Amino acid sequence: MTKLIGLTGGIATGKSTVSNLLAQYLPIVDADKIAWAVEGPGQPTTQKIAAKFGPDALLADGSLNRPWLGQLVFNDSAALQDLTAITSLPIQYAMFEAIVAAGQSNPTAIILDVPLLYESGWQNVCDQVVVVTAPPAIVLKRLMARNQLSKQAAQARIASQLPLAQKAAWADVVIDNGSTVDKTEAAVLKWLETMTV
Repeated sequence: MTKLIGLTGGIATGKSTVSNLLAQYLPIVDADKIAWAVEGPGQPTTQKIAAKFGPDALLADGSLNRPWLGQLVFNDSAALQDLTAITSLPIQYAMFEAIVAAGQSNPTAIILDVPLLYESGWQNVCDQVVVVTAPPAIVLKRLMARNQLSKQAAQARIASQLPLAQKAAWADVVIDNGSTVDKTEAAVLKWLETMTV
C-alpha cells in the first residue's frame, strides 16, 4: 500500500533541498510546479485571475505577473481570499491527478511537496507529515539573501506564515536543515529507512 507523505516547512527553511534529496528515491508531487502549470499562459484559471484583478495581473506573454500579484495579496487579505478562491480547486484537482499518476508504479510512498500544507488542509489526506526546519536566524539570513529583501521585509514575510514552531509541533517527522547538506541528507536517509520497514 502506497503511503502519502506530506512535505512542508517554513519560508527559506530549505524544503526544496529535502525535496530534491527525496526525489532520488520516491515520486514527488510538487504543488508549486502544479500551480505554475494550472496558472500558465492561456489557462482558464489564469484568465479568471486577470478578469478579477485586471490587466496588471498579466505580463505581455500572457503569463501571470507574479511579483505584482504577490505584492497585492501580501498586503490585502481580501485580495488573497479572492485569489485563493479562484486557484485552490483547480490546483487540488491537478494534485489528485498527479497523485494517481505517481501511484501507477506502486511506490512505497508518494511525497506531496506542499508549502502551505497545513494552511490548505493537505495533512488530512497524508499518512505522515515531514516538516523541514532551521533556526530563525538562519531562515532570516537565507531569505534576505535569496529574495534580496531588507531585514524588515524578510521578517514581515516570515510573520505572515503559520509559525514554523507550530508546524513542527504538528509534524510526525522533523528534519533540521540548519546545518550542512550532508547532515540534512543523513537525516533524510535515516527517515527513509523507516518507510521500507
